[in-house]
Amino acid sequence: MEYRLRRTASASASSRPSSLGARRMVVATTIALGSLPLAACSGYSSPASNEAESVTVGVAGNIFDAPLRVADARGFFREQGLKVTFVHVTAASGRPSLESGSLEFLNSSPTNFLSAVAKGKKEVAIGADGLGNPLGLVVNKRFAEQHALTSKTSPKKAAQTLRGSVGGYSSANTRAEAEMFLKNRSVDLDEVSWVSLASPTEDRAALTDGRIDWFVTSEPLPLQIQAAGDGVVVANSQTVHEWSGSYAGYGQVVVSRRTYAAQHASTVKKFITAVEQGSAYLNLHVDDPAIVPAVRQAMPGIPDAVMQASIEEVNWPYFADMDKGTWKHTLQFVMELGTLPGSAKIESGFWTNDYLS
Repeated sequence: MEYRLRRTASASASSRPSSLGARRMVVATTIALGSLPLAACSGYSSPASNEAESVTVGVAGNIFDAPLRVADARGFFREQGLKVTFVHVTAASGRPSLESGSLEFLNSSPTNFLSAVAKGKKEVAIGADGLGNPLGLVVNKRFAEQHALTSKTSPKKAAQTLRGSVGGYSSANTRAEAEMFLKNRSVDLDEVSWVSLASPTEDRAALTDGRIDWFVTSEPLPLQIQAAGDGVVVANSQTVHEWSGSYAGYGQVVVSRRTYAAQHASTVKKFITAVEQGSAYLNLHVDDPAIVPAVRQAMPGIPDAVMQASIEEVNWPYFADMDKGTWKHTLQFVMELGTLPGSAKIESGFWTNDYLS
């Protein structure tokens, strides 16, 4: 079967050809056995389901949750003997929750992960489950009408209209992404005012009531706002090169505490194996309409067309293996955002493929 999306090469995988071949067969077999409609999997139970180990993962409620949601809907977690609880976290609350032990795992942006490592947090990335940054820049309806902006407007023209505007942000990462977008299109950052908000949901509320003119966040929220008629998406990862996987590197990684991973190696291996299977399924079936209900279950109220378009904005890796080259590329991108100290660097202990069999 031809892959619809490009798979990023993994140096670590290529150095273990026999192990990679075995994993390819395991992943392919798992996906083939799970080729029934997603809805048919909802009643699945394994013989050991009554003895399932409970783990908790922090998720942001955006499209990067998809591999985990698919893994849950298809029974990949249950096949590993895991009962997974999803906890919605924000950029501000996710890391403290992981560090306190209330989460065993965190689905994290590389920016937040590298920031934590730079601050001395003892965390480890155990696998990559997304490439690129599926962002959308959405302007409110009034601003769009005033500046004749549509979804067909070029990103460069849209950027020029943001001079003198008020932008919202709910994380250092999304503000940095927005600033990169503006700078690369010759817009002076001093020409934009900023309002800090608690979450993307608050961004939306501020956009609707006119406190801000625009904001940037991960899909599907920008497209959802557009579908509701409350705004217009004028830039996304398909039109903005620096938000693409080829430019930004890893878009999402699964993270755990080093001490937890060392003490619960079997559990960590089971968890990342299921996530990898979820990502591989998305890689092969990104156009499958059955994907949408599984992901939307965690994000109710989102139109099918919005969810499908959001899913297609991410490069879903077939394998979760990471490599030095892509981490170096990712670090360079994050450094360009200006959210890390100049001394930041990637060391092998910060990430590992050891839990990927």
